[in-house]
Amino acid sequence: MKLIILRYGKGPGILWIHGGGYAMGMASMVYYSMGRMLAKRYGGVVISPEYRLAKKAPYPAALEDCYAALKYMYDYADELGIDRRRIIVGGESAGGGLAAAVCMYARDRGEVPVSFQIPLYPMLDCEDTDSSRDNHAHGWNTKRNHWGWSLYLRGLYGTDHVPAYASPARATDYCCLPPCYTYVEDGEPFYDETMSYVRKLREAGVEAKVDVFHGNTHGFDFMFWTKNAKEAKKKLIKASEKYMH
Repeated sequence: MKLIILRYGKGPGILWIHGGGYAMGMASMVYYSMGRMLAKRYGGVVISPEYRLAKKAPYPAALEDCYAALKYMYDYADELGIDRRRIIVGGESAGGGLAAAVCMYARDRGEVPVSFQIPLYPMLDCEDTDSSRDNHAHGWNTKRNHWGWSLYLRGLYGTDHVPAYASPARATDYCCLPPCYTYVEDGEPFYDETMSYVRKLREAGVEAKVDVFHGNTHGFDFMFWTKNAKEAKKKLIKASEKYMH
């Protein structure tokens, strides 16, 4: 598996997972990501895995690849200049869903202590929610959402046998997961599942914060020139500060 490794000094290690509905995207998207922005700002290392896409390899391939990248980052922390006490996992959209799944997987395996998670407007729920049902937002919509999940889950899609590692909204145990920060726009498909994830983390005693922006553009933070994107960047920097130092 290819890894893109960007070094901006010794410090925290950020595993940043790209989006694309589990079926599209590439590791090089990290160059435009909030993960790279944080590593540059605070000094540290960001790693982006070229995980297997659902078009060729459905669940659990992407999760296995992303966890392998996390394990590599932790095992070779000294060589990479990473502080093992500051291991952060994040991503956007499907990358945010994988970030949440990786955190659950890491907790359950007990091999890598993740200190902070940043699942931005994450793709967490394989079932329709009030916000993902009949949604025609910019960038992602109901039709594309069904397409992405059907590819990722294959024979599991539409059944009652979808594991939480595949669709983290199916989880029943949120205890002992790392603190979380995220943001989302209120008109996009993943609004409800983002809010539900934060609520369930809080109910389990996990520190979790979400900022909500008005709009209906999935991936709005890639539109760097817009007011919402600029404000989201500021909010993320503030929320991440204590985990980056």
